[in-house]
Amino acid sequence: MSRGRRRYFATSTKCAVSSQYGKPARVSGTAHNSTCSELAKISVLLYSSIMQIIQMIRLLLIGIVVGMCNVIPGVSGGTMVVVFNIYEQFVNAITLNIKKLIKNWKFVVPVLGGMAAGVLIFSKLITVLYGKFPVQTNYFFFGLILGSIPFLFKLTTKHEPGKHLSAKRIISIVICAAAGFVFLLWFSSLEKSVDRTAVIMVLPEIKPMLLVRIFFAGILGAVAMIIPGISGSLLMLIMGVYPIVIASIPALFSSETFFHALFLLLPNGVGVIIGLLGGAKLVSWIMKVAEAQAYSVILGLILASAVTIFPGFSSINGVLQGIACVVCTAIGAAMAFFSTKFAPQEK
Repeated sequence: MSRGRRRYFATSTKCAVSSQYGKPARVSGTAHNSTCSELAKISVLLYSSIMQIIQMIRLLLIGIVVGMCNVIPGVSGGTMVVVFNIYEQFVNAITLNIKKLIKNWKFVVPVLGGMAAGVLIFSKLITVLYGKFPVQTNYFFFGLILGSIPFLFKLTTKHEPGKHLSAKRIISIVICAAAGFVFLLWFSSLEKSVDRTAVIMVLPEIKPMLLVRIFFAGILGAVAMIIPGISGSLLMLIMGVYPIVIASIPALFSSETFFHALFLLLPNGVGVIIGLLGGAKLVSWIMKVAEAQAYSVILGLILASAVTIFPGFSSINGVLQGIACVVCTAIGAAMAFFSTKFAPQEK
């Protein structure tokens, strides 16, 4: 490398490093200062673009996981939203305000796109995994939940620097976390009374009361999707609506059953929209007036989710499967833990 090129390279490097720390580089010569400024701008723009791409890929993958979980009765998509540290963004993004949606398009588009892909494409993958490797799959989700607990605990106990948590605050955290924990354990106990394999071969006759039930099931199922640990699909299964909705979706592609399936799905779709908008507004309000208590309840729900999804040691057959379960748990925990590191930091 010639002397002139070495000097140019050193100047550019010095400029980029200095700009990164907010200090102007002292370089002799007007031409070199101009070059340094241009290179600094390019390096900042390049770094910003790369980080935005990484963030959108991260959100797309999170959306896929959430979509897959939402179609499996007993598995909560809301839990995954908390696990990957996008809960507040997710709740605030549920709105009919077009301007707000356009403003948040870098979050909304990849998450919704990922959820759609998770429901339509990757849900088959998770079904196969649960069919062939149920123990390892449960250990993976168990790891995901475990990996999110440290970050969630940090949010729950957040306080001003130099100050300690008051006894009143600690008591409220414990009570709220216990309430969330007990509620989810009770809700999970309902799953035992429901046949998760129930299917229908013929669409039911359209009756007013059935449509009303489908409508309210859509509302409750959508609200449940927002609450971590609560499976909207399981709630719809308990209400006897889930098999009808699942059977109606493929029926849309048949000319003979199109209108029949459409009339069954419309009230559910309207209910889901109302439930998402109403539930999001409620959660956003609670986050504003009682953030610490809200996160305490979520912490309790997440801890109970870990308990309910844990398959137990008796389900492990042999050393190899045991090693596989440990690896799956470690991978899940690492994904959840390091995902929070890539999340945008609060300003």
